[in-house]
Amino acid sequence: MKLAELGEFGLIDRIKANVAASPSVLLGIGDDAAALSPTPGQVTLITSDMLLEGVHFDLSFCDPRTLGRKSLSVNLSDVAAMGARPRHFLLGVALPKDIPLEFMDGFMAGMLEQAQRYGATLVGGDTCASKGGLAISVTALGEQRPDLVLKRSGAKPGDLVCVTGTVGDAAAGLKQLFAGVREGFLVARQLDPTPRVEAGVALAEAGVVTAMIDVSDGVLQDLGHICEMSGVGARLELARLPLSEHYLAYCGHTDHAPPALWERGGGEGAATGKLYPGNDPFALALSGGEDYELLFCIPAGKESEVAAICASVNLPVSVIGKITTGAGIELTAPDGSSYTPPRRGFDHFGAD
Repeated sequence: MKLAELGEFGLIDRIKANVAASPSVLLGIGDDAAALSPTPGQVTLITSDMLLEGVHFDLSFCDPRTLGRKSLSVNLSDVAAMGARPRHFLLGVALPKDIPLEFMDGFMAGMLEQAQRYGATLVGGDTCASKGGLAISVTALGEQRPDLVLKRSGAKPGDLVCVTGTVGDAAAGLKQLFAGVREGFLVARQLDPTPRVEAGVALAEAGVVTAMIDVSDGVLQDLGHICEMSGVGARLELARLPLSEHYLAYCGHTDHAPPALWERGGGEGAATGKLYPGNDPFALALSGGEDYELLFCIPAGKESEVAAICASVNLPVSVIGKITTGAGIELTAPDGSSYTPPRRGFDHFGAD
């Protein structure tokens, strides 16, 4: 059955029938606007992301259910980066008329599955026909006490720079997809990221974080946002970047050891930013993006407390550098030399 046979309002009714009730939703899907009941003493944080076919996703790479999960996850990651709990979300979709109804059923099943996992409720949105590809827009709402909301602007010289999980995996997974690979750890990290909601809330409520952001555009680009908003600089030690054994194997470091094999100069891969076996493993880890890990700053001396918080939600965390006075980000290679990245990170309107 094609979507055109069901019609717009039939599709809305079909979606509505699968949305779980929530006591915080006084009016949900069906009216001109939703009516929500805020939690006393909390502020609402709102974030929006758009995903376009051919720009953010390729339907030949993923199934509808996985795309539905990722479409919500990238928004939940922004909520997590503010230390907030997800509460509600809106979905806007522009759909080709000939799209199979089974596609939308799978897409919504994945999205609502992710919503239930993290406590978010779909409360409305919009649907329209697309003469081009599929377009997805999600607006997510989260809540947190106003004094616990984490921003990008609180980093201070002497703070330590931390990151959860591992970086570079999603970017390597994207390269694998373009090379014809359709499964594996790296591909899963690209197609089905995990928003670090539990860690974000736990870190906020512990009061140990001075500034935080999620890694969507790459470690360098996103740390640059913290530095700019905080009026500081940073120094990163590349030997401390958390790189998964899958990523290292992809880079040609088959012993799965930390990248001590990297040498200054590094050959063609280091010079161009392309990833070749045996060459620079840092370029993609620094600028690849879409890992959706949490990148944050803490006062020196809080390392053990932060490690315990992250361990309580089964998430590793690494100290990768320090906040400095001045401006800009200094990168130190494992051999102690200065490292210049081939690119800084993703920018929709940049030359990269």
